[in-house]
Amino acid sequence: MTHKAAFVAIVGRPNTGKSTLVNALVGEKIVITSHHPNTTRNAIRGIVTRPDFQLVVVDTPGVHKPKTLLGGALNSIVNENMESVDAIVLCIPAVEAIGAGDLFIAKEMARHRSAKKICAITMIDMAKKALMPEQLIAASKLAEDAGFAWDEVVPLSAKTDDQVQLLMDLLAKYAPESPPFYPADMSSDQELNTQIADLIREAAIEDVFEEVPHSIAVLIDEISERDKREEGDTPFFDIHASIIVERDSQKAIIIGHKGERLKQVGIVARGEIEKKLKARIFLGLHVKVMANWQSDSKALLKLGFTR
Repeated sequence: MTHKAAFVAIVGRPNTGKSTLVNALVGEKIVITSHHPNTTRNAIRGIVTRPDFQLVVVDTPGVHKPKTLLGGALNSIVNENMESVDAIVLCIPAVEAIGAGDLFIAKEMARHRSAKKICAITMIDMAKKALMPEQLIAASKLAEDAGFAWDEVVPLSAKTDDQVQLLMDLLAKYAPESPPFYPADMSSDQELNTQIADLIREAAIEDVFEEVPHSIAVLIDEISERDKREEGDTPFFDIHASIIVERDSQKAIIIGHKGERLKQVGIVARGEIEKKLKARIFLGLHVKVMANWQSDSKALLKLGFTR
């Protein structure tokens, strides 16, 4: 039996369902999700392995008009991850009009002539069926305006798992013959520290508004495993992390009245990390101010952004 493998970039504006789609394709949570835009800050590779194919699905930050060095770095990540992929999937919500941001991304896609180009009309569970033909026509015109034609257009809902399998089948169909790139038991190539930092950030940005979510970053200060002879058969990890914000007022918001909000962040994050590690953990969180880190090249480097 012929084996196929492909790299697939998932792109789109902020909040178009990219991360939810990647999690649905992989079959487990490897990318944090939020109603806040630009939650994804790295190119995260989810790995889908079946007997006859493997898809390496790359979730990318939302493409937007950058206002900070961080914003520019995120856009650069997207452009880099459209290079040398076998397919590019552009996510367009069924519930939003197609606009200039989508056209900008489609024109970038057009530059990658060898990549298969698929339009995923996301969030169809939230859309009125009567409006779907109009969105499909608009998607077709978008590609025409960008100078190409879609190889496929797939309306889907990652939330309800509607037509996600169809998208996977199409990506497998277009994948070139190749041995797998990763071992069959891997679902992501993310470093453990990055996964844990993202889970803490996901908990920290919940229910905060305006500029605060964009100003939050997380640094893992230490991870150590306790001696199993002391803790029994279940692994037990001590994790210490710093939640980074840009101003003292944001620090006060994260900590909350008498530390109650920070405590809740810890409870939520600890639960997600324990599921990820299949272990018990102690989680120590501290909030630190790193003034205007989004526009500070040295701070961005310290936080793991190379551009």
